[in-house]
Amino acid sequence: MGIIETITKIKESENFWVGLFRDFLFVLVVVAIFSSISYLALGLFSPMVAVESKSMAPHLNVGDIIFIESLDRSEIITSNEGEKTGYLSFGYYGDVILYRQSGNDARIPIIHRAMYYVNQGEPMWPDGPSAPYAGYITKGDNNKTNALYDQQGSISYLQPVKKEWVIGVALFRPLPLVGCVSLTLRGNLACFNQ
Repeated sequence: MGIIETITKIKESENFWVGLFRDFLFVLVVVAIFSSISYLALGLFSPMVAVESKSMAPHLNVGDIIFIESLDRSEIITSNEGEKTGYLSFGYYGDVILYRQSGNDARIPIIHRAMYYVNQGEPMWPDGPSAPYAGYITKGDNNKTNALYDQQGSISYLQPVKKEWVIGVALFRPLPLVGCVSLTLRGNLACFNQ
C-alpha cells in the first residue's frame, strides 16, 4: 500500500482511534502553522502572554492577553521619550515591555512600562543610588499597587532591567479576559478576585 492509499484510508476511516489520531494531527499542524506565522511576524514562537496581576491597571487588566514582539524586531521607547514625542502605548507614554526578573528564566516574567534608561553609575531615580550597570527603570501603571519603580521595591530591587533580560515589547490591543482560562488552569485565581 502506497502513501496516498494510506492517507486516504486514514482520512476516510470511521475507527475511533484513527479519528482521534486525525484530530491530534490536525491540532499539531494548526499549532505549527500558528507558531511559524507568529515567529515570522513577531519574532517569537509563542507571542502571547496573560496579564497575571493588577499592576498595569487601568491600561492592562488581569486576564488580558497581550501580544509581544521580539526585541530583535522592535525598539523600546521609554516613557520619558514617549512624553517628548507624544508616543502612547496602552494608554500612557512609552512602551510596555515583558522582561525576566534578574534574567532568570525560572521566574514569571514581568510586564511593566519602561520609564527611562540609565547608564552605569547614574542615579536610578532622583537622589537614588547609582545604577550598578546600564538598563531600564520600570514601573507598573497602577499607582495604588505600584507607587514605586520596580527597582525601588521587591520586583527588581536595585537592578535596572538589562536589554538581554527583555523578552519583547507589547503590541496591539489586549484581548480582555481570554487569559483567564490559562491563569486558572495554572492555579492563579486572580481573575476571580477583582
